[in-house]
Amino acid sequence: MTTTSTPPTATGPAAGPPSEPPSGPPETPFLTRFRTPAAFLLGAVLLVGVAPLVLSDFRLGLLAKYLCYGIVAVGVSLAWGRGGLLVLGQGVFFGLGGYAMAMHLKLADAAATGETLPDFMLLYGTEGGLPWWWQPFANPAFALAMTVVLPMAVAALLGALVFRRRVKGAYFAILSQALAAALAIWLVGQQATTGGTNGLTDFQGFFGYDLNDPVNQRMVYVIIAVALLLLMAGVRQLFVSRYGELLIAVRDSEERVRFLGYNPADVKLVAYVLAAGMAGLAGALFVPAVGIISPALIGIVPSIGFVIGAAVGGRASLVGAVLGAIAVAWAQSTLSDAWPAGWTYLQGLLFVVAVGFLPSGLASLRTVLRRRRTSSDRVGATKGVTT
Repeated sequence: MTTTSTPPTATGPAAGPPSEPPSGPPETPFLTRFRTPAAFLLGAVLLVGVAPLVLSDFRLGLLAKYLCYGIVAVGVSLAWGRGGLLVLGQGVFFGLGGYAMAMHLKLADAAATGETLPDFMLLYGTEGGLPWWWQPFANPAFALAMTVVLPMAVAALLGALVFRRRVKGAYFAILSQALAAALAIWLVGQQATTGGTNGLTDFQGFFGYDLNDPVNQRMVYVIIAVALLLLMAGVRQLFVSRYGELLIAVRDSEERVRFLGYNPADVKLVAYVLAAGMAGLAGALFVPAVGIISPALIGIVPSIGFVIGAAVGGRASLVGAVLGAIAVAWAQSTLSDAWPAGWTYLQGLLFVVAVGFLPSGLASLRTVLRRRRTSSDRVGATKGVTT
């Protein structure tokens, strides 16, 4: 005799937990398509339109400084957030771009006063005239190009040596920090040609504009804000491109990518070089905005600070990384004055907490809370079914 059995219904004991409830109304294709452009437009309005109107010259100068750190965070998001490269030596590229710009500004200020040597070289009594490696930076086009090309060239050389030997993880991070420490030590030792510990400061002009004029300082801020927005838009497009998918694949399973016929070293090298170029550009814009570049701004501690900002905000999210960098920089400016001896420890604690307890940063906090709420709902539904 043949028997038939009816499948368990959705309300029977054999049914599993109910499906995950939607977290909100579904997004229409129209909203999904225009959400990102709308966010960039809002950011442009706030940074370029609102901030110069509501902030004082001092506050706007501070924001310009923080936005330079945000430019570095865009590169960190690309290299670390998407590529898994813990870049703890971004201070090297930030310093190379900054010193390239500062050298040109110093030479331009000297030429405006009829001198052939920058003021600090006259003070230290540099012998033999202007060093040969300073001379090309008198050309503004060359100096501008070097602010980006020089960091990218150094990153390409270092990355080619490191990635082709499959050095990664903590070893790559240590090498990056060693390079930052070496550059800072070298700059300190070259007092007659780099300013030593004091660095290069007291810039008077910026490509023909007087930096002591508040109007020109606001112009510098606008340049920095526009550069940040353009870089975010460009890297966003890179994220959704085929290269962006390949970079994630290399981060998650390097051997599988190699088996498919791609060279993971080349994929990582591109991200590393682009991040270095962004850090160099940030350093170049930092010089006219803040008025100084010194070894204290490019050593090990500042390099870690660049990564901490991206980690706190969310290294896989462009907006999160930029906002995190700005927030950490603001906290440093605020808390280091009141607690100068303890800020470094607090900075390290932020990094440990962000990496250990919230790996995706504050940008993922909403997702984490949603998952916990969904898990609680499932547990409650399961208990209701069993009872």
